[in-house]
Amino acid sequence: MNYEFDWGGIVPALPYLAQGMQTTLILVVVGMTLGISLGCVLAILRIFAPKPIAKLAAGYVNFFRSMPLILTIFWMFFLMPIVLRAITGNPYLSVGAMYSAIVALVLAESAYYCEIIRAGINSVRSGQMAAGKAIGMTTLQCLRWVVLPQALKNMTPALINQSIGLLKDTSLVYVISLNDFLGAAGQMGLRNGQLVEFYLFSAAVYLVICSAGVALVNHLQKKNKQAF
Repeated sequence: MNYEFDWGGIVPALPYLAQGMQTTLILVVVGMTLGISLGCVLAILRIFAPKPIAKLAAGYVNFFRSMPLILTIFWMFFLMPIVLRAITGNPYLSVGAMYSAIVALVLAESAYYCEIIRAGINSVRSGQMAAGKAIGMTTLQCLRWVVLPQALKNMTPALINQSIGLLKDTSLVYVISLNDFLGAAGQMGLRNGQLVEFYLFSAAVYLVICSAGVALVNHLQKKNKQAF
């Protein structure tokens, strides 16, 4: 049985697909921004905090790196409202799918960003920190003005790689009925009876975006090698 492709439904569906892509980009931008911020805090705690706090940060990182992301999304969507209702005493309190997805992505991705940032900080020679303290800087000032700017250059390719992974991970929000790009493509494909065509189109879009990210990573890595 030969399958006859019909791409005619793609163009009329572009506005709806664009709405789905907007949701995906919001999840990526917010997840990346908050994930890197929280990951940076966790990395600093793991390296410089007293041992009990460093162990707590390490436990957080190991826990979320061990959990399937789809399970974390389920927890945030189904369990977080129950916990908040118990805390606030409001039996009608609810958490939307968008907020649940953002919290889940930030919690999970920050664990991976933490390890990238920790490796970046450790890649800077320890003498840099000692030199900063020798001229009267505090540990935080040394991190802000001496260590992190150098570490950022080393870890940028890895951060971009992880963000590419985050883009692909956003497709998992379909389990809580959040209408991201892949979800929108699936809905339009089912409605038009062109599921294969819409999934192929969405795959092509993801391929273009991820390929651009990979090209940027390769460029930065080549630039770093030339600098050395």
